[in-house]
Amino acid sequence: MRNQKSRLIFVLVLALFTILVTIGAQNGLVSTSFVKTLGKTLCLCIAALAMDLIWGYAGILSLGHMAFFALGGYMIGMWLMYARTEEIVVASLANAGLPATPEEISQGIASQIFGVVGASDLPMIWGFAHSLPLQLMLVVLLPGLLALAFGWLAFRARVTGVYLSILTQAMTLALALYLFQNDSGLRGNNGLSGLQNLPGVTAGQQEVSLWFFWAAAAALCITYIGLSAIVSGKFGSVIRAIRDDEARVRFLGYSVEAYKLFVFTLTSVIVALAGALYYPQAGIINPAELAPIASIYLAVWVAIGGRGKLYGAVIGAAVVSLLSSWFTGGRAPSIPLGFATIDWVNWWQVLLGLSFVCVTLFAPKGISGIFDWVAGAASPDRKGAPLGRDDGSLQEQEALK
Repeated sequence: MRNQKSRLIFVLVLALFTILVTIGAQNGLVSTSFVKTLGKTLCLCIAALAMDLIWGYAGILSLGHMAFFALGGYMIGMWLMYARTEEIVVASLANAGLPATPEEISQGIASQIFGVVGASDLPMIWGFAHSLPLQLMLVVLLPGLLALAFGWLAFRARVTGVYLSILTQAMTLALALYLFQNDSGLRGNNGLSGLQNLPGVTAGQQEVSLWFFWAAAAALCITYIGLSAIVSGKFGSVIRAIRDDEARVRFLGYSVEAYKLFVFTLTSVIVALAGALYYPQAGIINPAELAPIASIYLAVWVAIGGRGKLYGAVIGAAVVSLLSSWFTGGRAPSIPLGFATIDWVNWWQVLLGLSFVCVTLFAPKGISGIFDWVAGAASPDRKGAPLGRDDGSLQEQEALK
């Protein structure tokens, strides 16, 4: 019952927020750039939800999930760049005396896209870039298969704890280093650009930004409801038990590795879909987006918002992301100290790090702990005693948190 109430509150708050932003944008009160910022923030909230499921509920600290976020962006970015370039090439060749052949169009597209890295042919991995449905399939399949293969190898070997975190970081770093190469087929350090220009769409950026904002809000709503239903059922109880005492769950006959693999793969796909919504709003993606620090930021957002609370992950991602845009965008005034000046563009990461340390030491429940305290839903200080005659009553009530 409490979970249903929290879902309803979340949906209502998100709907009200979406309506207010829409009205503000249509009346000139909210700028197009800020609508894009809010849309991107909602995408990051989706990634934070996935991170909370795998870390907060399953106890798996993955420091490589933003790699899947970037892969989703690359997959949709390939279609956006190909289709937009095709429009430009076709319009350019239309001025010729003779109709352009498909080979000439294809060669023109390849030269336009890969001329910056000294190539003139489309790599094999761009074989489906002409088709939106196929690229959308790759948004799910490529990150999903990579997560499935990596997770199967890691969990089969029963790698846990900090060793698994290091492995996920190593995977992310290896993928980023590969994509930095010009012969990777994704334009190396140049990445994919011009993604904000939707092919065949004549609407202005104001309308397009609102479309993506609505799509991100709808995706966040669906993700929250879906994950809330998962964690409130038997599956959620099992993964929480794995987090708390993996050996005991295995002794009870559950396939711990299968549960871990499912959560790892599911969250990777969710993060990839969030990336596919994020980068058309950002307009550009390059291998720097796969840097391990991005995945660390994701974990920091969840920790600050409140690990093990889905709405806490959303709050943490939204608050930190918007503050980051404000501080690093030069909007925060510098603070002169006489002997030095605090320029927030350079000091924001220090402030974020201190916030993470303070939350870890003094407020382990994060921002969501404040809402629990106000609602009177904080876990009782039972000092090891059960909540009822039957030990099962303890698990039942804790499952409602």
